[in-house]
Amino acid sequence: MSSIANPNGELISLEAGEYKATATTVGAGLQSLTFQGQDLVLPFPPDELPPAYAGKTLMPWPNRIQGGAYGFGGQRYEVPVNEAATGSALHGLVLWREWQVERHSSEEVTLTHRLHGQPGYPFQLELSTRYRLEADSGLMVELRAENCGQSRAPYGCGSHPYVTVGREDISNCELNFTAGKVLLTDEKLQPADLIDSRGTEFDFSVARLLRSQRLDHAFTALPAGRWDVTLRNPALRLSAVVQSTGADAPWLQLYSGELRDRQGLAVEPMSCPPDAFNSGQDLIVLEPGQAHVMSYRILALEG
Repeated sequence: MSSIANPNGELISLEAGEYKATATTVGAGLQSLTFQGQDLVLPFPPDELPPAYAGKTLMPWPNRIQGGAYGFGGQRYEVPVNEAATGSALHGLVLWREWQVERHSSEEVTLTHRLHGQPGYPFQLELSTRYRLEADSGLMVELRAENCGQSRAPYGCGSHPYVTVGREDISNCELNFTAGKVLLTDEKLQPADLIDSRGTEFDFSVARLLRSQRLDHAFTALPAGRWDVTLRNPALRLSAVVQSTGADAPWLQLYSGELRDRQGLAVEPMSCPPDAFNSGQDLIVLEPGQAHVMSYRILALEG
């Protein structure tokens, strides 16, 4: 008799210093991350489907493809629409696929998946997601894709952690990050207008309480070097910080987590904006044999 299957596949525990994390083989996901016992990533029950794409690896595109259709190399392609309300293809093709454990130690795991191609995305990619805990600098996440096919392939990537500080309502937390531009969307969350964010309600260059503000927006014009998104719980004097570079992740999606009772803020580093497969903006085109790597880090700051 076969054993009972877990919708998240195998759960892989990591530990370094005062950090602990759990990764999942389905969707190369991040189920939990804690520091000194406090949640830095809003966890989900390990035996249930992750709500609202929690912790998923987003490949070969992040965010949405409008109408599930795009053109590339003179051809029109259609991928499955999986968000009926917006009529979009959301977050790629490997969210619910089983990934393989390539390497695993007490502090690190590398998960791999070969995307063989399908109607709508007939391209072949070798994908990997690496999670590495470091006692002094938290969790490093590395997303890598290599074109193992014979033709050029459109590509983008992202990651979908919900950061939290002790599962406190984010309305009571301070948010701080710097971005020069914010992408406004229409009623179906499709890109409408890229505007200057300075001096608007989307300006968090000075830390301030989120209060009741709702976010589901992509930001760009991030600092040229390292950028930081800091969610601070004043009561705990603890912050959850997401770090990357503008070269690795020139786009950043923030979602205020209404589908998760605002207990976590989705901080999604992305290589390209929503609907990049149609706009071409920051779209990566992988030549046969070419690879792309994006990395970011989640850590705790006290004080």
